[in-house]
Amino acid sequence: MIRQMRASDYEAMAAIYRQSLEKGNVTFQMTCPTYVEWDASHIPTCRLVFEEDGRVVGYAMIAPTSSRDCYRGVAESSVYVDETYRRRGIGRTLLSALMAEARAEGFWMLYAAIFSNNEASIRLHKACGFRVIGTRERIARDRFGQWQSTTVMEWRNDID
Repeated sequence: MIRQMRASDYEAMAAIYRQSLEKGNVTFQMTCPTYVEWDASHIPTCRLVFEEDGRVVGYAMIAPTSSRDCYRGVAESSVYVDETYRRRGIGRTLLSALMAEARAEGFWMLYAAIFSNNEASIRLHKACGFRVIGTRERIARDRFGQWQSTTVMEWRNDID
């Protein structure tokens, strides 16, 4: 079941995020943010969780790309799924729902910057209609000190 995120979901979301931190191929973050930090850095709408058997097993949300008004319809999207629930269509379901909600909220473009070695996430985004617009080679070091490249992808809404 997909539903709107509640603040009380953050503990489960943080546990999923920590899996990504440990794996090291998803984020340049070094630590998991507090709920207050996370909440302040994400757009208040378009915050979705996937719940199975009463447990949050995935989530998707958007973050602003700029404080400038001209970019108010552009956001960075993120999707995370508990590693024991992957390969079950949860990521695709979440990303598709996030895109629909973003469209309804007036966003005209979502982008994702995905570690280039995260082939599963790149395939997921392509399957949902994102296209590759470039690669940022050796953009930064991950938490293990290894250089990572990111594949930049975008999805455009049909807004004129």
